[in-house]
Amino acid sequence: MHDIRWIRDNPQAFDRALGRRGLAGESARLIAIDERRRAVIQRLEAAQARRNAASKEIGEAKKKKDEATAQTLMAEVGALKDQIPAMEAEEKAVSKELDDALAQIPNLPLDEVPDGKDEHDNVEHHHFGAKREYAFAPRQHFELGEALDMMDFEAAAKLSGARFVVLKRGLARLERALAQFMLDVHTGEHGYAEIAPPLMVQDDVMFGTAQLPKFAEDQFRTTTGHWLIPTAEVPLTNLVREQILDEDELPLRLTACTPCFRAEAGAAGRDTRGMIRQHQFTKVELVSITTPEASRDEHERMLACAEEILRRLDLHYRVVTLCTGDMGFASQKTYDIEVWLPGQGAYREISSCSVCGEFQARRMQARYRTREGRAVRHVHTLNGSGVAVGRAMIAVMETYQQENGAIAVPDVLQGYMGGTKVIERA
Repeated sequence: MHDIRWIRDNPQAFDRALGRRGLAGESARLIAIDERRRAVIQRLEAAQARRNAASKEIGEAKKKKDEATAQTLMAEVGALKDQIPAMEAEEKAVSKELDDALAQIPNLPLDEVPDGKDEHDNVEHHHFGAKREYAFAPRQHFELGEALDMMDFEAAAKLSGARFVVLKRGLARLERALAQFMLDVHTGEHGYAEIAPPLMVQDDVMFGTAQLPKFAEDQFRTTTGHWLIPTAEVPLTNLVREQILDEDELPLRLTACTPCFRAEAGAAGRDTRGMIRQHQFTKVELVSITTPEASRDEHERMLACAEEILRRLDLHYRVVTLCTGDMGFASQKTYDIEVWLPGQGAYREISSCSVCGEFQARRMQARYRTREGRAVRHVHTLNGSGVAVGRAMIAVMETYQQENGAIAVPDVLQGYMGGTKVIERA
């Protein structure tokens, strides 16, 4: 959510930043709504002030036994009492109109974010490792999984429809091992506190992290009115909603491994086979709550934490800075980590680390009290995948595949796999 006072003071900068996202300027429309809101508030405050003053004047008139003046003033107060509720309703309506308009507008990109229209304009930041060479034609994960009889899309379709999977035996354990490995690294070495949050949340929680109202069609909603979380970012970030923290409590670093649910599974006809885009998937999420001064450094730190997982798995990847046309709605700046999939012969996103500034904090009313001066300011929020478990499994399968279709288990996972070194068909 944007600050209308900042927009009033910086209309050209606001419109330029939206233009970098390929959007039309909105400052004139927003300021016009705010002018109507201010006018209503001004009339309402004047009416309330006059009602209060007239009420006092009634008492003075009665002391002087000036009944005619008292009656006139009482009639005026009565009329004002009738008018004020309508003014209050009008103020509430125009304030909601302004809030609704602001809620539809994405965050503004930081100056260093590269300009661009889509993913083709993203800029590579750095990479780790190199593409492996194989003495055979590497297969895609779903070919490997089905040949092992450990990845069953047909059974999942009978249970739930398209874009679901049933994992069995070695691959089911590999998914669990990856998640446990990630949590152990992030909690034991990176200082994140593990959280087990609810998987269903209410409207205001989804609004706080900006899934609502704009992206309601991409979400799953229950018959009770709850939303299934699309990512643990939603409940983790909202743990500080409507709070005033002390600066000494910051940064808060939180992590969770949860199922995630998304009704929108990507572009039509894309990734229809396999586990790349599913309605249900597992992800380890990282969330940081910090001060404005520390948020950019925290962004780099979060990226490094996510990268460490892939480095220990010895997976080749690259980091790209998303351009203005490819950034998420709530993001000021985003790094994507794209892992190399030998079977696909392509890089695919496995983590997205974003700094959101105070955009989400304003929607959540999440603030902190400074050490010096004890001023109250909005926190800055950050989120990132640490990493997507299903996609990490895909990367391990395709990277560590053997010519006979078996999957070698990376060294760091063997302890989580009960000492298993190779996953092969029984």
